[in-house]
Amino acid sequence: MRPLAAVILAAAMALPALAAGALAAGNEAASEVAPMPIGYLEITGDERYDRNRSYAGIQVRRRWRPVAGAELAVRGTRVLRRALKVAFTLERGAAETASALVSVIERLAADEGVRFFLIDAPAAALGAVAEATRGKELLLFNVSEAADVLRGAQCQAHLMHVIPSHAMVTDALAQYLVARKWRDVLVLKGPLAEDAALVRAFENSARRFGVRIAATRDFVLGNDPREREKNNVVLLTQGVDYDAVFLADTEGEFGRYVPMQTALPRPVIGTEGLIAAAWHWSWERHGAPQLNQRFDKHAKRRMQGADWAAWAAVRAIVESVVRTGSTDFAEVGAYLRGDKLTLDGYKGNPASFRPWDNQLRQPILLHTHNAVVERAPLGGFLHPTQNMDTLGYDRGDGMCRF
Repeated sequence: MRPLAAVILAAAMALPALAAGALAAGNEAASEVAPMPIGYLEITGDERYDRNRSYAGIQVRRRWRPVAGAELAVRGTRVLRRALKVAFTLERGAAETASALVSVIERLAADEGVRFFLIDAPAAALGAVAEATRGKELLLFNVSEAADVLRGAQCQAHLMHVIPSHAMVTDALAQYLVARKWRDVLVLKGPLAEDAALVRAFENSARRFGVRIAATRDFVLGNDPREREKNNVVLLTQGVDYDAVFLADTEGEFGRYVPMQTALPRPVIGTEGLIAAAWHWSWERHGAPQLNQRFDKHAKRRMQGADWAAWAAVRAIVESVVRTGSTDFAEVGAYLRGDKLTLDGYKGNPASFRPWDNQLRQPILLHTHNAVVERAPLGGFLHPTQNMDTLGYDRGDGMCRF
């Protein structure tokens, strides 16, 4: 086998979604290595990664920064330096505020030529960064924030969403409820703004798929006897009939006591029990074990949803470079946002960005703590053009106006 053919074959094996023909064409066109820097930015002091408030120091729902997913994806492009003569690198930056993060973006764009930025930031900061960079030759990739408002009233034409939205995960759960004929649901809602946002998303999903909400009850964490009806699981869940309990507890401290303690013997879904997410380490199909093994070796931990989103964002950029045979921002960006992108996310269906809100359409994994139970969209939930658009905002559903 000739050396060039061997390189192309290795590239195709390392990046299954990329075509060997495109690699060869790109190699012929390039005479020297072209830099392709990708930015990775985060907010320092992000409270989403500092939620260890439980008594006795138990880590209820540990979250890691997803940079390891981006690093893994960049490492997988090394063969392309030889085949395509393109050098992908990850340029990291951090700041305490959204305005300071914008300054980092401007510096990396001016000094390093970075045009594509993965951003790990909460909704308020991410929205502010997107607003401040509107109209610039940049593409931002949201890899960790599920807030629906960023795909709705606060959407931006250059802000791409790789992590699933709240609407997507609650639609996946609603489909599962309907498939199991668990039509009546008791909703338990926590005190945080994110808990309320998750409940609003589930209410919309319930209307969309015909699930009935039997009651919605607020809970509080604590043992104050004056609030027994809000902090006692049995009291919270009695006096009404239901087929399942939807729990919105993004903090996780109260929710871990809900399964097996409800007044009626019913399944729990939402933030405990059956959970909908972009990724889970126990997913066993479509090449997922190989991805999980590579991530485990690199990060020394299991891959989470935001890790997958960071990995997928880099993969989308890389595939667009290979398919276009170019590192030009306009060409790569147009392909990435167009209808030809078919990103292999190791979840079966090829992923692509929805043109009406820039959300990556993708399957959602429904999992327990150690097993994936189902993959959404479930069979029987159909769409006129794309079944994955049964998850999240469909065209005309949301408030996004580019």
